[in-house]
Amino acid sequence: MDKARFKKLFNDYVVRSKEAYSNFACKDEVAFRLKEDDNCLIRTEFAIDRDRILYSGAYRRYQGKTQVFSFTNMFDEETSNRSLHTTYVSQISRTIANMLGLNLDLVEAIALGHDLGHPPFGHDGEVALSKCCQNAGIGSFHHNVQSLHIVDNISNEGSGLNLTFQTRDGIISHDGEVHHQILKPERNKSEDVIQSYIAKKRNEENISWMPSTLEGCVVRISDTIAYIGQDIEDAIRLKILDRKKIPIKCAQYLGNTNSEIIDTLVKSVILNSFGKDQIAFDEETSYHLFELKKFNYEKIYTNEKVKTAQLKINRSMDVLFNQYLKDIQTENKRSSIFNHFLNSKNDRYRATYSNAEMVRDFISTMTDRYYNEEVKNYFLPGSFY
Repeated sequence: MDKARFKKLFNDYVVRSKEAYSNFACKDEVAFRLKEDDNCLIRTEFAIDRDRILYSGAYRRYQGKTQVFSFTNMFDEETSNRSLHTTYVSQISRTIANMLGLNLDLVEAIALGHDLGHPPFGHDGEVALSKCCQNAGIGSFHHNVQSLHIVDNISNEGSGLNLTFQTRDGIISHDGEVHHQILKPERNKSEDVIQSYIAKKRNEENISWMPSTLEGCVVRISDTIAYIGQDIEDAIRLKILDRKKIPIKCAQYLGNTNSEIIDTLVKSVILNSFGKDQIAFDEETSYHLFELKKFNYEKIYTNEKVKTAQLKINRSMDVLFNQYLKDIQTENKRSSIFNHFLNSKNDRYRATYSNAEMVRDFISTMTDRYYNEEVKNYFLPGSFY
């Protein structure tokens, strides 16, 4: 292999990329990792991050995890799952970033990795797992914190993926549920700042938090754009919502379908962010988006039909969490937590984390189907061993 030629081709590519970047883009040469790593002759550091995420086991499990509607993927395979949502976030982010002259490799890496820490059954699963974690004395559970934990400490047998700081910061800094009209990057972050944030989140402290790059801000705002209209479409498909019930002013301004809503929001972001060190909606678009968020929360996320599974998830999560704790304490090597998780982890991982933290990590990696099978094993007498 002609390494010298590859290096020249790559350097030429980097030069061309720089010419397309805006002054506010995160340049490839500022990427850094906490641990030294081998360089690649044909990929930027952020492209390496993207590929490491894309080929990870956590990424493959996206397709088996609920987005909003628990258990529906068992009878309706067109309902959104975590894999589809992540793909939508990635594509929307790339569209915006391309127009703004930002780093597409970094945007894609953050987008593909941002939801890796989601447990089974979406928000309901996250709430149930968080209660178990708090009862066990290890702090509350937040999927953005867990996403970083997965790429840092769980993947690759416990060694982590050794991603760049910028990608890791973007992953932990996404939060599509918090509403902001304007996102401005906090560019002077350090690893200590991230670790402090994690501790405060687990302690349920309120903390203001923004990504350190514009690329991270793009993914954060694209997360909202990707789910707000799609959740409405899924609710209509499942006959939980009638399209005519969408607030008239929101429908008139943002659109009446997912496609129209995405189009309106993306154009607003591009127009109000171009040439600026910010990612933003205009004020009127932001207002109607916030109203639509409130509508979704009232009519979809807290709908009685949607929440019928919540009690089952709460009860079963508590049973599984405590059973796995018992299995570790009694060294029950026949348990799934050994056979499907701990046996594949290195000594560093097993020596670093408490029993409750390892149970949290195991459950957070589960797909909906796997979780259901584990519940059957423990709830149906004689079926486990």
